Amino acid sequence: MASRSGPGTPKRETYRHGDLRNALIGAGVELAREGGPDAVVLREATRRVGVVPNAAYRHFADRRALLAAVRQAALAELAAELEHAAAELDARARLRALVLRYLDFAQTQPGLFRAAFTTSDLADTGNEAAAGPGGATAFDQLSAALDELAESGALPPERRPGAEYVVWSAVHGLSVLLIDGPLRGLLPVEAQEAGERLLDSIERGL
Repeated sequence: MASRSGPGTPKRETYRHGDLRNALIGAGVELAREGGPDAVVLREATRRVGVVPNAAYRHFADRRALLAAVRQAALAELAAELEHAAAELDARARLRALVLRYLDFAQTQPGLFRAAFTTSDLADTGNEAAAGPGGATAFDQLSAALDELAESGALPPERRPGAEYVVWSAVHGLSVLLIDGPLRGLLPVEAQEAGERLLDSIERGL
């Protein structure tokens, strides 16, 4: 059948070089940013990219597969934000920057944050697809900051093992409370104060 395209036919510029998979992931990330993991739907992603729905199945078996890829992309964006916030800081300042940026990401990008943690599979947080530009995931960066604290003597060596799980649990818990729990009504300045107080408690505990 002859092509119907012509001078008056608009060209699809959503993706290039046939990289449909990444284009669909990008569309899925924007859907998650707007409405969280529930908004990530294959049909809507293909509509945004400009292809027929069946084209998505060449790259994703179903919605869950697309959501898994979006989840890793969301984790990578979080990792990149943390990496930028904590660059060129000493160990103590790095830990504080990581914690505060994590809390800020949850509040400013709640849809993406929810998508990033729509699974309980810890393996996703360590996947290289979930890493920032420097190759480290959010979890890697937290662990490295605690290692630096221990090396500097600010964190007693006997308290280092497993400390990343304690810190992450506390910070993630507050993040969820601020966007989906009883603390979601706090004013920005109150949320900032809650984060600072959590940090003080973490440092005292370590």
